[in-house]
Amino acid sequence: MTRVLVVDDEAEVREVLRRGLELLNYEIETAADGVQGLAKLEEWRPDVVLLDLAMPRMSGLSALQHIRAWSQLPVIVLSVMGEEGDKVRALEAGADDYLTKPFGMQELNARIRVVLRRLKTVELHESVFQFSDVHLDVERRVVTVDGEPVHLSPNEYEVFKLLALQAGRVLTYSTLLSRIWGPEYANDVQYLRPVMTSLRKKLGSQLIRTEPGVGYRLEEPV
Repeated sequence: MTRVLVVDDEAEVREVLRRGLELLNYEIETAADGVQGLAKLEEWRPDVVLLDLAMPRMSGLSALQHIRAWSQLPVIVLSVMGEEGDKVRALEAGADDYLTKPFGMQELNARIRVVLRRLKTVELHESVFQFSDVHLDVERRVVTVDGEPVHLSPNEYEVFKLLALQAGRVLTYSTLLSRIWGPEYANDVQYLRPVMTSLRKKLGSQLIRTEPGVGYRLEEPV
């Protein structure tokens, strides 16, 4: 059974998540704040962590930074409406995904499965991806749509490859800009928008989702 550690200061939220995830065949442990969460993490060794941001004693962001200092364990951040800046900071600190409260159990289940599948993909060093009718061969640097080669500019290709390697995960504007154009361009969103517009025209408008105020997410490979 997949082990999920729920770290949230609201007892009601912890209990709802416990009941819902146990019905979906997950094994659950809970913690009421970041300090307890880190202790449970070392003691219990979960497969995935669900981490609230606003907590006493140690915030979710601080707990995430502690986790990332020694582990690439999948972490899904739980946030409330209006925490856009916190979402961005959490993603840039290494969160694999975020969910805005309230959310449904089926959506949470899907996000958990995505982060676990992505971890397996990284471990297997996959280099060929299929997204609906879009095919990417990283080693050959070839992109096709319905079997037909598509020409991408160097920046378009690098952005698409980065999104593909992290499919299902939100990549923030500054992450994409820093990785492709360089750290000095981290806040220059005007460089990124025309590239995304062109990619959608060439690869299809539904493939790349915009997360308003945060960044972009590529749909999972099939």
